[in-house]
Amino acid sequence: MVDAGVVIGVPLLLIGAVLFIVEIIHPGVFLLIPGSIFLAAGVLYLLLPNPLTGSVFGPAVIVLVAFIATLATVPYYRRIAPVHRPMSSIPMSLEGLTGVVTRTVEPDNMKGKVRVNSEIWSARSDRRIPEGARVRILGGEGVSVTVTPVDETPAS
Repeated sequence: MVDAGVVIGVPLLLIGAVLFIVEIIHPGVFLLIPGSIFLAAGVLYLLLPNPLTGSVFGPAVIVLVAFIATLATVPYYRRIAPVHRPMSSIPMSLEGLTGVVTRTVEPDNMKGKVRVNSEIWSARSDRRIPEGARVRILGGEGVSVTVTPVDETPAS
């Protein structure tokens, strides 16, 4: 007869290993925490099969180990998380910053797009500005910004 700890522990270890591998291949998808929980639970079931499967306290031990595994992996995510300024919510706060045109800006419409920091904004200008050009934000209104090419920025 197969031990209950092996029947439960081995699949948990395999699931945890797969989650770890996916996290290593594509970091930042936040699979390290569940992966570490599955691995810890699998090891517990392999090392302590009878106390976990034959006791009322078994699930409580698993929850405690899962909590500890979660606390142990949080510093990893703090280390890999990108640090950036909070995203702006008003275009006036972008005045003076530079950006890159991601969709050609045409005069008299707001179909043009510019990337400023990590945000994409609708853009207006009094002239055509091609995709890829660097622009300076002159101001904004509503959900759009007014831009000018960097080499033509008026002096203040």
